[in-house]
Amino acid sequence: MTRHFQVAIDCADPAALGAFWAELLGYVEEPPPEGFDTWPAALTAFGIPEDQHGDAYAVVDPEDGGPRLFFHKVPEGKAAKNRLHLDVRVSGAGGGNRDGKDAVLAGEATRLEGLGATVVETVDEGFDYFTVMRDPEGNEFCIT
Repeated sequence: MTRHFQVAIDCADPAALGAFWAELLGYVEEPPPEGFDTWPAALTAFGIPEDQHGDAYAVVDPEDGGPRLFFHKVPEGKAAKNRLHLDVRVSGAGGGNRDGKDAVLAGEATRLEGLGATVVETVDEGFDYFTVMRDPEGNEFCIT
């Protein structure tokens, strides 16, 4: 039996970080539950105090193929290297080697830097070629 899952990400600003990942992945903000026109209306109806409405944010694949990303506010900042990270295929090229990915990865890295990400390094191991980046809150991910 397969199971659905979401990726939960601790952060300081759920909406801002969620917007970054939605732009990177082509995701959209998760719509409010059925019967509600907006998230504030739903959260108020659920008894969530208004000052906590920004404590969580979720983005989803509009084609329902990828996992939900759930961002939740935590008081502490990121302290160490991720033990788990996302690899995002942006080049369309199969396999891990270069196969013309240089320009595609460089262009996507530049676009993501404009959204607040930073480049850590580009790795060329012959059999594998990718760029390590950090999202606006410092979480590592790779584009390949």
